[in-house]
Amino acid sequence: MPSPKESWWRQASFYQIYPRSFFDANHDGEGDLLGIIDHVDYIKNLGVEAVWLSPFYPSPLADGGYDVSDPRQVDPRFGTLADFDEMLAQLHAAEIKVVVDVVPNHVSVEHHWFQEALSAPRDSEARNRFHFRPGKGEKGELPPNNWLSVFGGPAWTAVGDGTWYLHLFDSSQPDLNWTNPEVVQDGEETLRFWLDRGVDGFRIDVAFGLMKDMGFNDHHDPRGLIDAMRLDLVDPERDPNLPNPREVMVGGPFFDRDEVHEIYRGWRKILDGYQPERMSVAEAWAYPVERAMAYARADELHQVFNFDFMVVAYRPDAIRTCIDEVLETVGLVGAPATWVLSNHDSQRVVTRLGGLNKALAMAAIAHALPGGVYVYQGEELGLADAEISDDARQDPIWFRTQGREVGRDGARVPLPWCPHLPHYGFSQAQRLWLPQPSDWQSLCVESQEQNERSTLNLYQKMLSLRRELRTNEFSWITGEDTACVAFARGAGWKVFANVSDEPIVIASDVESVRFVVGKYDATRKQLEGHSVIWAS
Repeated sequence: MPSPKESWWRQASFYQIYPRSFFDANHDGEGDLLGIIDHVDYIKNLGVEAVWLSPFYPSPLADGGYDVSDPRQVDPRFGTLADFDEMLAQLHAAEIKVVVDVVPNHVSVEHHWFQEALSAPRDSEARNRFHFRPGKGEKGELPPNNWLSVFGGPAWTAVGDGTWYLHLFDSSQPDLNWTNPEVVQDGEETLRFWLDRGVDGFRIDVAFGLMKDMGFNDHHDPRGLIDAMRLDLVDPERDPNLPNPREVMVGGPFFDRDEVHEIYRGWRKILDGYQPERMSVAEAWAYPVERAMAYARADELHQVFNFDFMVVAYRPDAIRTCIDEVLETVGLVGAPATWVLSNHDSQRVVTRLGGLNKALAMAAIAHALPGGVYVYQGEELGLADAEISDDARQDPIWFRTQGREVGRDGARVPLPWCPHLPHYGFSQAQRLWLPQPSDWQSLCVESQEQNERSTLNLYQKMLSLRRELRTNEFSWITGEDTACVAFARGAGWKVFANVSDEPIVIASDVESVRFVVGKYDATRKQLEGHSVIWAS
């Protein structure tokens, strides 16, 4: 096996493509694999080293493709297996690795296993692949317990014979029973299928949710357990003397149970059997951070997403504390850190922070830190969440909460490519699967390519320069203004970020400024608000 220093993924930049919204090559209003093939040069020029592809598998799209009906095939909406192979070959030819999503916690109700289970009798082997339980009440008319869905409402749906099936997400996504050896074997076959085709790794959806309390007992705080997954509960301004609302997750009935780690030890053995080296990254909303990092132990997965940084307060002390906690904790398991500002399940960083300048400052901090960095498509264009009319929404969160929560559609709107074409050149279809805003002309790829100071050009420079920071060396620079997040990296690199509205003066020696986000007066050594410099 390669040593950690040789592992490509430890310091790599990843670009998340949400295929349905990247580029539509067949003119049906939805993105596809041919659209990715058409834009390999764009991805290459961006400067990323790997692509993470959100699901492209057959799916009724009740949850944006995360309701998979066949995990070893390509949805005709997106193309064919031959298209996938061609996309993989072209990205590899451009020296770009390819990581694909796997969705092991649940399948679609259209999956042949679940259709077989619905027609099978109670207590059958077909139903044992899922979590079917008898309901409470005289005729089983009540759910088996008080568990709630992450998307709102109960986590159980009745099937008409007094039994109910478990779905931690939408009712169209029945949870698999990972205590069943047949489920374990099938999951491993899915990994091998894509590894044999040449993929370089996997992003594991809901990695911390596969194992459940098989006693199916009521939980003392079911609403709190679901709320603990909300991004806005990761609050760095919380009084440390008060209980953290995420503590309810510890020892819960279906998140982050200790038994889940045995699954990933098996997966790691499979991954280690392939050359060149393959990798994996876990989506694990575990608490505290030590519990999350356990998924990246040496005999399990390779990385775990760092969600606390994605929602950290835009405040220098909060940013410093978060970076310290992450680097210290990944060091305990020998894994690299990951730095994420947004993804398909979250607000875009421009929206969360309330402006592009703050978002760019956070990006310039994240890209200079040791470890891997993940860029969500459109982040490099400075996109904010789009306003979506209620009649155009598709996220099951919107429907299951009866409109109390708007869901994630605003962050999934198709990308704008050309300011002069209908749908900004994304598609020639009359209608897109989600509508685009009417004021994105200046944010289009073509517009930004012609502007040296555009967000796109800033991202290209960041992603290019960070390749020179192939080191885990990191130390804080002291003696600076309290508004300044300042740190040193290897080979003499220094980073100074002004995380405030007012200008500050840099006290340290700055010889050669390599990269600037915002404004820096080298003569006066003055760094304006929401500005960052990389120096060497």
